[in-house]
Amino acid sequence: MKVIIAEKPSLARNIINAIGNMKRNDGFYINDTYIVTWAFGHLFTLCDIEDYQGYESKDNKWSLDNIPCFPTKFKFNLKKDKKTNKVDSGILKQFNIIKNLVNRDDVTDIINAGDADREGEIIVRLILENAITKPKNELRLWLPDQTPESINEALNSLDNDSKYDNLASEGLARTYIDWLYGVNLTRYATLKTGTLLRVGRVIVPVVKAIYDRDMQIEHFVKELYYGMISNEKTKGELVELNSKNKFNKDEQDKCLELCKKYNSEKAIVINKKVKKDVLKPQKLFSLTKLQNVLGKKYKMSMEKSLSIIQGLYEKGYLTYPRTNSEYLATAEKDKIKTILESIKKLGYPVEFKDKNTIFDDSKIESHSALTPTYKIPNPKSLTEEEMLVYQTVFKRFVSVFCTNDCKIEKTEITIKVGSYEDFILKGTVIVEPGWTKFESPNTKDKVLPNLNIGDEVNINFKPKEKETTPPKHYTIETLNNYLMNPFKDDKKRLEEEETHSEDVEGASDTDDYKAIFEGLELGTEATRTGIINNARESKYINLNKDVYTILPNGIFLIESLSQMGISMDKYKTSELGKALKQVYHGAITIDDSVNLAKQEIQEVFNSKDNKDTTGFYGDIIGECPKCHNKVKKDRYSYRCENYKNCDFKINLQICKRTITQDEAKQLLENKETNSLDGFISKNNKPFKAKLILEDNIVKFKF
Repeated sequence: MKVIIAEKPSLARNIINAIGNMKRNDGFYINDTYIVTWAFGHLFTLCDIEDYQGYESKDNKWSLDNIPCFPTKFKFNLKKDKKTNKVDSGILKQFNIIKNLVNRDDVTDIINAGDADREGEIIVRLILENAITKPKNELRLWLPDQTPESINEALNSLDNDSKYDNLASEGLARTYIDWLYGVNLTRYATLKTGTLLRVGRVIVPVVKAIYDRDMQIEHFVKELYYGMISNEKTKGELVELNSKNKFNKDEQDKCLELCKKYNSEKAIVINKKVKKDVLKPQKLFSLTKLQNVLGKKYKMSMEKSLSIIQGLYEKGYLTYPRTNSEYLATAEKDKIKTILESIKKLGYPVEFKDKNTIFDDSKIESHSALTPTYKIPNPKSLTEEEMLVYQTVFKRFVSVFCTNDCKIEKTEITIKVGSYEDFILKGTVIVEPGWTKFESPNTKDKVLPNLNIGDEVNINFKPKEKETTPPKHYTIETLNNYLMNPFKDDKKRLEEEETHSEDVEGASDTDDYKAIFEGLELGTEATRTGIINNARESKYINLNKDVYTILPNGIFLIESLSQMGISMDKYKTSELGKALKQVYHGAITIDDSVNLAKQEIQEVFNSKDNKDTTGFYGDIIGECPKCHNKVKKDRYSYRCENYKNCDFKINLQICKRTITQDEAKQLLENKETNSLDGFISKNNKPFKAKLILEDNIVKFKF
């Protein structure tokens, strides 16, 4: 007998339906060959700090006494209910069912049917590690989609589960490292501020990216300048010419003078090129690129879009969703031909195309691009939103394999103004729509005036007042693109954000895939949505339609960590990401990567006495000069413990400078501090001053 352990009941149902003729029992199905049972996602989770010997807490309260915690061996327990802190009865029952099944004498093979990723791999492995008492042959069911055809094909070509050892090692290393950061630094930061701060390896750089962008916007100082524009009619059509010349706000006279010189010359069409070309469709979808489109076009949050995409995968309509590739594997060509045949029957003009812009093994890590399967849904069987998401994937697939090309004419007109400047006008006209019948092109047609070589163009250049603009808030699309490759040149990234450009066929995406495969990305396709949603639920960031902004709690998180000397930026997160990829490739061990995280965390605790200078929440600083009660550190200040009746306080931040605990004590004891530098004025200029207490109010003394 062979026991198949599915990650979730939904997958188990699909496997049972694909096999057919199975008898239902309590917690499993059976026939003469297979037993199919299931987990509920994670049955096991890492133990908490207090579960390790030597790290127990007497009153179950967080304390500095048992952190940092670096277990010599990480332990797992069955998942507990958050409210009762006891193992859920349903989870315990299902685990015992699985345990009894895998240890049956007539069972020779155990098949891991976790989702086809690192998380799915370790979910089932942890169950088996805690359940198996007798050696068994362990195999892997790796599913690109959940159609009956794919399931039966995979059951007939099972690999030994040891083939995925490196994937499991990366998954475990990632789990251990995230636990180390989460439990140690979350507790440390929370004890320090008196406020629950979720400190994670990825959540912090995500929030910091939004914080940094919003601070850029908030502190952006607009600058006025003058440009030169002519917008006159020629042959009854407006011809707009924008000069490259720019003038500072106090150079209006210079701008006006140059406009007069331009206007004294003739503007002649010196060149006109009309080139017939083919407009290529965009690439197939990775999960991130699909979520970008759904967020931008339909204002659909990542959490919602992933839920719908996952549901369509579980119903067998889409391939495995958590993919970071926009390409297909060469081994899948026959499968793609089958899908195209089912689409042809619906009347769509599609054909198989064997191109390296579609099939490229070098740009696939684990899973190919997200595509429809041969199983076409009945529109009535899907909700409106499910159909919208499905159609987005379906139409992209049809556009990529469309029989008919999109034929265009590219026109370029060059207008020369005297000896001063050449103006180039570009436009595109779609001659034959081809694939654009199914998906809009990502180019905006610009209608050009009907001009020919030798035509004189009417001009009247005038100064036009303009102003520099701040960068834009992150959107679902632009934040995702940043997280995929956080080290892309900032100038190039901002240009892409301004034009909302998406890669088209033939465009180079080598740098982005290099960043993904080296582990430089922040989060993964499997984790990014959950992390961003966690940041939203923690009230660190807000999502309005498809625009992210920082919230007060997010500002407090980032600025508090900065005060504590805890650096959780993209550089450190990416270094750990690179280490995890090395585990995946077998270059280093799990312990090697975990030790890197331990060193980073230990540095925070080693430096708390000399860098972390504001103390901990509740620390006594001195005596209140107004009412003689104790002054204690709280979230934003050192203030009187009798704050309901006494308003005395010393702010933690004064003119963008952190006031240390020693400086606050000195101020209370001596009524003034030594001369302090590092203050920043409202005009953004640094200055030095003493802090003094005058009438129990903190003031500057220069």
